[in-house]
Amino acid sequence: MLSAWWLWVLGGLVLAGLELAVPGYFFLGFAAGAVLTGGLAALGIAGTHTALTLVIFALLSAVAWAALRYVFGVAERDVKIIRRDINED
Repeated sequence: MLSAWWLWVLGGLVLAGLELAVPGYFFLGFAAGAVLTGGLAALGIAGTHTALTLVIFALLSAVAWAALRYVFGVAERDVKIIRRDINED
């Protein structure tokens, strides 16, 4: 898996390109996780086992998603809370 670090980076770039076609930030966390995993694999930090590399990808994607959620915040269109009924007047 060490020699395939460029596949992780390429997959991340494909996911980043796919993000342009989808509204919201759905694939951006996965793209960042894949690029970071590719970088760690290129440095030899990600390990040589496929299962370990997939776990690292999942963890980095979750951290990237949480960071993006913190930076960009929650869109107001995601959750709508109705506090007053129109029939209460």
